[in-house]
Amino acid sequence: MLTTKKKQNIIKKNQVHATDTGSPEVQIAMISERIDELALHLKKHKKDNHSRRGLIKMVADRRSHLKHLEKTDKSRHEKVAKKLKA
Repeated sequence: MLTTKKKQNIIKKNQVHATDTGSPEVQIAMISERIDELALHLKKHKKDNHSRRGLIKMVADRRSHLKHLEKTDKSRHEKVAKKLKA
């Protein structure tokens, strides 16, 4: 689970303008952070199938956000893709 401070840091790193909290870049970054945390949880708790299902849903959600961003603005999509790979 993401704490408020972690969320604020993620938003600050990925926001497009000063009051941005819901752009695709921010949403993708938030989902990616949640995916990372849940993946660590599942390494410890291998039989937690309910959380595994949630992880799969989050990965699909992130993929759909990325596809939408790719369709609307290729340059922004490339920036987000570079951040995810790094």
